[in-house]
Amino acid sequence: MFYLVLKALISGVIVAAVSEVAKRWPGLGGLIASLPLVSVLGMMWLWRDTHDPQRMAAHATGTFWFVLPSLPMFLLIPALLKRGVAFWPALAAGCVLTIGLYLATTWIGPRFGLKL
Repeated sequence: MFYLVLKALISGVIVAAVSEVAKRWPGLGGLIASLPLVSVLGMMWLWRDTHDPQRMAAHATGTFWFVLPSLPMFLLIPALLKRGVAFWPALAAGCVLTIGLYLATTWIGPRFGLKL
């Protein structure tokens, strides 16, 4: 149980740090948020828990292929905000787009030999 709490605390501190830094320096906050910190932590936790190279390789590959469909969200949200769309609807539209692209990825990926 302590290990689970520790993982949650470390992950939460990263999210809080991004939020606090972005208040003062939006670009630096974006840089920190774009770092694959969550992915690296996830790989560290997975390795500690399993020591399974095949599982780790599959996890890293899956992470790569699922990052790609999430990227358009970071273009759509600012485009909508600049056009006067309120934050919450812009965020919702970005999330809907990402979910749709995730579904497309899971449907199309296996047709090209990707195991997701």
